[in-house]
Amino acid sequence: MHVYPCFALFTGFPTAIFNENAQIPMLSGDNYTEWKEKALLALGCSDMDPTLRVEEPPIPTESSTPVAKANYEQWERSNRLSLMLIKSHISQSIRGSIPNSDKAKAYIKAIDE
Repeated sequence: MHVYPCFALFTGFPTAIFNENAQIPMLSGDNYTEWKEKALLALGCSDMDPTLRVEEPPIPTESSTPVAKANYEQWERSNRLSLMLIKSHISQSIRGSIPNSDKAKAYIKAIDE
C-alpha cells in the first residue's frame, strides 16, 4: 500500500479513501469552494504546497550554498507542478479569464478574485 507523505504517521491510512476525498473536480464556476479545498488537499498530501506556504527564495548564483540551491530547486519544482495541477483542473472557458502567472500562489490569488 502506498502512503502519502502527509500521512506518514498513519501507515494504515487507506489510499482509496485519500483518492476519493482528494479527487479534484474541474473548476466550472459554481464549485469554487470544493475545487479549492480539494486542490489544496492534493497539493499538501503530495508535498507540492511549499510554493503556497513559503516565499520564493532568491534565485541561486554561482556563489550560493548547496543548501540555498537545493531550497530554490525544491521551491521551483513545487511551483511548476502546482501550476500544472491547478491549471489542469480548470475548464478552458474559465482559464482564459484568469490572468496568467508563472507563480502558483499568484495564480490562486487571481482565481480568488
